[in-house]
Amino acid sequence: MSRREPPRTEEGLYVLHDLRSVDWDAWRGAGERDQEAAIEEGIAYLQDHADVEEGDTAVFSVLGHKADLLILHLRPTLAELDAAEREFEKCALAEFTDRASSYLSVTEASGYTEAAADYFDPDAEADPGLQRYMDSRIHPELPETEFVSFYPMSKRRDPEYNWYDLPFEERRELMEAHGDIGRDYAGKVTQIISGSVGMDDHEWGVTLFADEMTDIKHLLYEMRFDPSSSKYAEFGRFYTGRRFAPSDLDAFLAGEAVEYEAEGESEADADVEGELAEEFGRLGLAFDAPEGAHGLVLRSEVDVEDVREEVDGLRGNFEHYDSHVLTEVHDDDGEAVVVSVWETERAAGTARGFLEELPGVREVTAGALADEDVEPAETGEAEGADDDIRGELADLDIYAGKPHGEDVYAMVLYSEADPDELAPEVEDLSDGFDRYDTHVKTATYQAEGGGRSAVVSIWQTADAADTAGGFLADLPGIVARAGEESGFGTMGMFYTVKPEHRDDFVEKFEVVGGLLEEMEGHHDTDLMVNVDDENDMFIASQWRSKEDAMGFFRSEEFRDTVQWGRDVLADRPRHVFLA
Repeated sequence: MSRREPPRTEEGLYVLHDLRSVDWDAWRGAGERDQEAAIEEGIAYLQDHADVEEGDTAVFSVLGHKADLLILHLRPTLAELDAAEREFEKCALAEFTDRASSYLSVTEASGYTEAAADYFDPDAEADPGLQRYMDSRIHPELPETEFVSFYPMSKRRDPEYNWYDLPFEERRELMEAHGDIGRDYAGKVTQIISGSVGMDDHEWGVTLFADEMTDIKHLLYEMRFDPSSSKYAEFGRFYTGRRFAPSDLDAFLAGEAVEYEAEGESEADADVEGELAEEFGRLGLAFDAPEGAHGLVLRSEVDVEDVREEVDGLRGNFEHYDSHVLTEVHDDDGEAVVVSVWETERAAGTARGFLEELPGVREVTAGALADEDVEPAETGEAEGADDDIRGELADLDIYAGKPHGEDVYAMVLYSEADPDELAPEVEDLSDGFDRYDTHVKTATYQAEGGGRSAVVSIWQTADAADTAGGFLADLPGIVARAGEESGFGTMGMFYTVKPEHRDDFVEKFEVVGGLLEEMEGHHDTDLMVNVDDENDMFIASQWRSKEDAMGFFRSEEFRDTVQWGRDVLADRPRHVFLA
């Protein structure tokens, strides 16, 4: 039998779960002075070890009979972990505890997913977003949550279900499906996965953190039905704990109720909400956000386009999570402004850790969104006029929208006119539009292999695009799309292809087009080619709704296509909802 391929792994911080039982009889029988010394030295130990240069330490009250305390250490070396373990035995508190159990492991990231495979590939193009994500896996910080659940686990090795006999591709598919379940709980449950092969009795340690213990229960219950667990996983003992601050050690030992509040944590106040509203108003933002959503606004001193490139990599990871609402880059008078909105505070906090690492970040505003934060910055007659204009454009089948994460506004008109007749008129209009700084481009496209034509016009502001729409509507042959129901959404995807890969791109489109035909809510998709530049392409994809189109955006097929496109595109793509 051939040897199976193991996944690549990278390790980070060593982890010790030190589980202690309190000798309550000895504690009750101790004198007041001995108790005070134990409390004082115990608090000093926990506080000092939580304040280390690299790594972390936290203490939890363990519920049930298995233990009373969990002291959780993360350290960059085994020597430092060893010192932390032995130093506890020197403090007076140790005299009143017995070790109930312990578990030794090291944080790890493995190469099972395709994205992770790129991380381990020395020839792959560097992806800053992926780098930050993998670094967060192997150099995690202990989340400031109330509850923890720890358990060790191994992969099953028996005649019927032997994980280690499965081909690599099958293991990868199982792990990716397993990870999809976890991503559904992003912002609710945070995990630290640590490997322990050769270090302890099982193969991994899994430590889950949440503010609601039932979120951990729901996650694990759902995972039990996934084949990677139901067929191939074996579990050790589970330990559940509530975090408390080291300064509350005396209350814990006195049997008092201890409420945990993260250090520096406070309710979002009116000042923060006001700052977010001011930032959103300045940028003219309006979007749908669920109740309880949290927002981030980061200002960077680095060039806007450089920041956009960095954020594109992060956004690809963010959009794996259902709690992600949007992440965009705006140009505020030459300054790059990153806006990121999430459904929960926890998810926003996690994203903040990545976004603060963007180059040149000088200012961060974060907090809960007030209702007014997501309303348009201005209302009244001007807004009503815009609505009237858009209504008229819709009657003419002119579809307008804003590319995801960009400060440009795109318009698309369809025409039955011959491209040879249409193109010169479009070129004349484009030459006139070029007198305006807000004009990006206007061009004529035709379906690959012949068929209907489209005019695409891109502007820096909605007002400029709406004004241009009045001229564009007079072009010859502008038509409605017969036979299509009202209320559908149009997805425009703009690509500039490297000349040597043009045929590859067209072939890939045919494959993706076949997949689209089977997707819920999809009407039809055309590949449109600029009549003056065959490498400038525009994919027009009609959907029943924006939500249906987003289903495609979130699919594995789309992620695979994006990954493939990095090698064949000459510039980053623009994706825009046009209606």
